[in-house]
Amino acid sequence: MPKHYRPPGKKKEGNAARYITRSQATKMLQVNLPTFRRLCILKGVFPREPKKKVKGNHHTYYHLKDISFLHHEPILEKFREIRGYEKKIKKAEAKKNKDLAKRLLSRKPGYTLDRLIRERYPMFVDALRDLDDCLTLVHLFAVLPASDRENIEVKRVHNCRRLSQEWQAYISRTHKLRKVFVSVKGIYYQAEVEGQKITWLTPHALQQVLPDDIDFSVMLTFLEFYETLLSFVNFRLYRSINVKYPPILDPRLEALAADLYALSRYLNRNSSAPMVESDDVGLSGSVQPEVKQNGQESEESELRLAQLQHQLPYNEPGALMHLVEEAANADEEDEDTKECKNLFADMKFFLSREVPRESLLFIIPAFGGTVSWEGDGAPFNESDQSITHQIVDRPKQDHIFLSREYLQPQWIFDCVNARLILPAEGYLVGRVPPPHLCPFVDDEAEGYVPEYADTIKRLQAAARNELLPMPGVGKEDLEDPQRLVVEGIIGRTEANEAAQKKQKLMALEKQYHEELKMELEGRVTNQGNETIAKDDEARDGFNDPYLKQVLDDADSISKVVMSRKKRGLYEAMKKGKERKKASVNLLKERKRKLEAAGKSGKQ
Repeated sequence: MPKHYRPPGKKKEGNAARYITRSQATKMLQVNLPTFRRLCILKGVFPREPKKKVKGNHHTYYHLKDISFLHHEPILEKFREIRGYEKKIKKAEAKKNKDLAKRLLSRKPGYTLDRLIRERYPMFVDALRDLDDCLTLVHLFAVLPASDRENIEVKRVHNCRRLSQEWQAYISRTHKLRKVFVSVKGIYYQAEVEGQKITWLTPHALQQVLPDDIDFSVMLTFLEFYETLLSFVNFRLYRSINVKYPPILDPRLEALAADLYALSRYLNRNSSAPMVESDDVGLSGSVQPEVKQNGQESEESELRLAQLQHQLPYNEPGALMHLVEEAANADEEDEDTKECKNLFADMKFFLSREVPRESLLFIIPAFGGTVSWEGDGAPFNESDQSITHQIVDRPKQDHIFLSREYLQPQWIFDCVNARLILPAEGYLVGRVPPPHLCPFVDDEAEGYVPEYADTIKRLQAAARNELLPMPGVGKEDLEDPQRLVVEGIIGRTEANEAAQKKQKLMALEKQYHEELKMELEGRVTNQGNETIAKDDEARDGFNDPYLKQVLDDADSISKVVMSRKKRGLYEAMKKGKERKKASVNLLKERKRKLEAAGKSGKQ
């Protein structure tokens, strides 16, 4: 009898009982493949990778419990009902009964995804953690053109744009934006909402072309779920700052495509009211308390008049955005929010027509600045004498105001990432700006710190009154703090702090030499890969061949007492370090070649 023979009728065991293929799942649910994909996307059921693929490697496997979970889903019955109803419509159209087909289309059943949102995200924090892909897809479809061939409707594009503008208006109003990075793919943003870091990508404001190698039906199913999710999130966030949702915007600004500015004015006008329940907030944002039976109409009228005084008139030229007002929960703001809120405080920006307007209208108010643009519906004109900075992206200016600075858009992004007002000399019009550094990369961990990143770090340290080694002053100079005091480089207090740091470094160096001596004497202890990693770092720092040989011998002794699994892990770590070191050397070589080319060009 074969080893894996199973008599007929015996119950399956192992992976054969826990996993089923996609074709088996569709037969079990009695649905076609597009409906199965749609159901899995809406319910959050994804393929699995079993250790042993019973049916072969060319199949897609699902967990049996997930499919059994879908078997009793109410929305599955709704899909079947809609499919049967569509057959009736096709039958009426085939019989050329237009009245019946029209009547059936007007009564076509629908469904909502509210129950699925509450089921998949029982807590609001769970929804925030899963918001990255949601925001990226919604912002993508907000700029796509409508297409009948791909079934992208105009109504859906407008809805995505409305949801994305509502999200940006909330982030800008509450000053939750933290990082911005402009890349070839688009603009990356990172915000921090209720302790959760949310990163999303928005495409550039260019004409988008729909490729032919993408299945838009799958993307539209994801979008259908994400639209409902983002609506729930926006409702909860707007309610947290006491703003009625969905917002009622100024139709004049909507007609001029100034949606984000209209939302900002709406949020600013309504969030100044005291915290009440959402059912008590009227369309205009004023508080409408319930009239009690004891006849306190006079107190109610006085309260409403007091609230109406906080509203901003629509046509007042001096009431522009007011995005630097304190929110209702100003006492609960953390340090990052306070820092971001005051970065561009008391600064007034004007955007020329060639710069990315929507991105800058989102970023500048989020960091406390006041902004206007060139075009209809702008809060103030270019001739306003109170403008401090004008953002342009053209080599020359026809008319120059001496009371303001003309800067490139990159200055805004770099200031936001550095949390510091950077010097404007490198960003003036007509000059090649400094490199735009990615704020999502840890330069210290990568092993290569760009020159401009070091400059920004020194500026940040100067703003915080910290002591850093100056250019040309290395660690060997800091070993003698008294000499730096005599030369006037540092003060007496800073010299004392440097002396304490020197003592700590000497203690650590002494500890390292003691451990090295123990290894040379044969007392080797296997403490994992951390000790070996430290040896590798020390080996890179030594130039003496004798010390390198000693460390290599200690390394080989440590590898002998390792298990095979730990030895393989250690070899993988070494390869990763060598790969990182090669990439750093490549960057340094490119920098050297660029500097050499620049010098030869000047000559």
